[in-house]
Amino acid sequence: MFRDRLNLINNRIEGALALSLVAKDGIAVESVSSDPSIDLEVLAAELVAQTRAISENHRELEAGDVQHLAVATERMTLMVSCVAADYYLLLVLGPEGNYGRARFELRRARLLLERDLS
Repeated sequence: MFRDRLNLINNRIEGALALSLVAKDGIAVESVSSDPSIDLEVLAAELVAQTRAISENHRELEAGDVQHLAVATERMTLMVSCVAADYYLLLVLGPEGNYGRARFELRRARLLLERDLS
């Protein structure tokens, strides 16, 4: 069920290399990828852990939970977006990817997936 939805979302984002639905413990529930060299399991575990750590710091500052986190490297942009209380989407965007479109589609994905994940 999730694979079809992830494919739909991934295909709407120019330059998307991979998309993964990740539980709050950092374990990927389902993933789609056009680049087999990307280790989504490691990326998911690391980035979700970082997102949760930042959220904890922000809670202490009463700023709220992190809803979206992006990390740009020389090879790719990694985006983590909260889609439900216990789930995130991890998007790997290539250097030619459309960052604005990616953010828009990740927001739309939240609406698409939220019902099934609650």
